[in-house]
Amino acid sequence: MAFIQFNGITKRFPGVLALDGVSFGVERGSCHALMGENGAGKSTLGKILAGVYVADGGEIRLDGKPVHAPNPLAARKLGIAMVHQELAFCPNLTVAENLCLGDLPSRAGWLDRRRMCDLARAMLSEIESDIPVDVPIGELSTAQEQMVQIAAALGTRAQVIVMDEPTSSLSVRETEHLFELLDQLKQRGITVIYVSHRIEEIFRLCDTVTVLRDGCHVATEKVSETNTERIIHQMVGREVKQYSSQHLAQSLGEEMLRVENLSSPGKFRNISFTLRKGEILGVAGLVGAGRSEVAQAIFGVDPNATGKVVVHGKEMPLGSVTTALASGIGFLPEDRKRMGLVLSMNCRENTSLAILSRLNLGGFVKRRQERSIVQRYVDQLRVKTPSLDAGIDGLSGGNQQKVALAKWLARECEILIVDEPTRGVDVGAKAEIHRLLDELACQGLALLVISSELPEVMNLSRRIIVMREGQIVGELSREEFSQPNLMRLMAGVEAKAA
Repeated sequence: MAFIQFNGITKRFPGVLALDGVSFGVERGSCHALMGENGAGKSTLGKILAGVYVADGGEIRLDGKPVHAPNPLAARKLGIAMVHQELAFCPNLTVAENLCLGDLPSRAGWLDRRRMCDLARAMLSEIESDIPVDVPIGELSTAQEQMVQIAAALGTRAQVIVMDEPTSSLSVRETEHLFELLDQLKQRGITVIYVSHRIEEIFRLCDTVTVLRDGCHVATEKVSETNTERIIHQMVGREVKQYSSQHLAQSLGEEMLRVENLSSPGKFRNISFTLRKGEILGVAGLVGAGRSEVAQAIFGVDPNATGKVVVHGKEMPLGSVTTALASGIGFLPEDRKRMGLVLSMNCRENTSLAILSRLNLGGFVKRRQERSIVQRYVDQLRVKTPSLDAGIDGLSGGNQQKVALAKWLARECEILIVDEPTRGVDVGAKAEIHRLLDELACQGLALLVISSELPEVMNLSRRIIVMREGQIVGELSREEFSQPNLMRLMAGVEAKAA
C-alpha cells in the first residue's frame, strides 16, 4: 500500500479546473517527482497536501488514514511541510522570528529571544547554512530565502516534505548541497514530493515520476523505466525542439548601452561593459555575485549607485526609474511577485501597466486598445489564463513570468534587461521564451540576460561576462563558451596546466 495516496483530487479556481480527478500513490521514503507544464496543477496538488488549499473533491490518505488539513498548521501537525517556490514568510520579521513563528519560545510569559535565535541557528546549521538569524527576511536574496524555507521544513521534523521548484534560485554549489540533503532525507525515511521543471534533476534525485497535463494525471512511472524524451512528450503532448539562436548570424548595430565604473557600496564595484543593437549579452555568476544588483542599478532602483550609464551616446542620470524608462530601458526582475507584478491586479492590468501613458485619454484608459494590445501578447506568449481579467495571483508561476515579460514587450523597449528569464518555467515555455528573446535581438533590441542556468546563457548569448564577489572577472566570446570555463571564472579556480 502506498504511503501517500491521492484519490480523485479535484480543485477549481474561478474559470479554471486546476485538477481533474487526479489519482496516484507515493511510496514511503522515496523522492517522487511531480512534473508538467505551467498550469498543469503540480503546485496546486502540493499545496492541497500541505494544507494551503482545500480540495473540492477526492481524498488523500497518509499511511492509510484520511488527511484532513484545512490549513498549513494542521498539515504540519500531521508531519507534512512545504518548501514554496515563492516567498512564504513575513518579510518584515527576522529570519529567527520566521523560523520559530509557529512555536515561539517563551520565558515567564515573555518571548525568549536568545532561545529563539539559538533554535534558528540550529535549524540553519542542519543544512550547513550561515545565514544571519537577526536580519529581516525581506533583506535576503531569493536564494537565501529558499534555503531558509528548506531549514524551516526540516526543523518541523516533517515526515513528508513537498518541494516546489527548490533549485530555481540556487547556484550550482547550493544546488549540489541541496541534493546531498535530499539524499540524507531519503536515508532517514522522509518522503519527498519534488516539483521541478528541470528534467536532469529528476534523473539525479528521484525514484518515481508522475506527469500531469492540463490538470489530469498522465502517467506514474519509475525513473529507471523512462527517459527525457518520453517525459517531455507526456508533459506537453508534442515534440519540443531545442531552439537555435538566429540573431548570432546577424551583424551588430551601433552601441546602445555603455556602463562605466558602476559601483554601489557593499554590492558591486567598477562594472564596465558595452551592449550593441541586436546583441544578447549574458551575465553569469554564482548567487551573491552582484548580477541582479547591477541590473537594478542600471534601471535606477539603487539610489547609492555611482559611475556612468550611457544610453544612445547620452549619459543617463542614475537612481531614477522614470529616467531609465524614458531612455527606453525595460527590466524583468528575478523576483516577479515582489518586483515584476502587482498581485492585486489582473492579467490585463499587469500587462498594460508600463504603457498607461500611451493608453490615456482624458484621465481614462482606452480599454478597447488596451485589450487589443494585451490579447496580442497573451497569444504570442501562450499565456494560460481563463480571461484577460483573471487575477494574476491565480495563474501558475510560469504564466505569471510570461505576463511580466509581456509588460515590457508591450512598451517596445529598445534595451531590455532580463534577470532569470525562465525561472520556474517548464520545458515547453522555456523554448518559447528563448525563441522570443532571440526574435527580439533579430528585431534590433539590445538584451542583457542574467541566468543561473549555464546552458541557457550559453545558448542565448553572443558574449558572456562573468561576475564574482561584485566584480567582473572575465568575458568570454562565443568560441570560448563551455561550462568548465564559466565555472572556473565563477568560482575563482585557475585552469589546470595541460
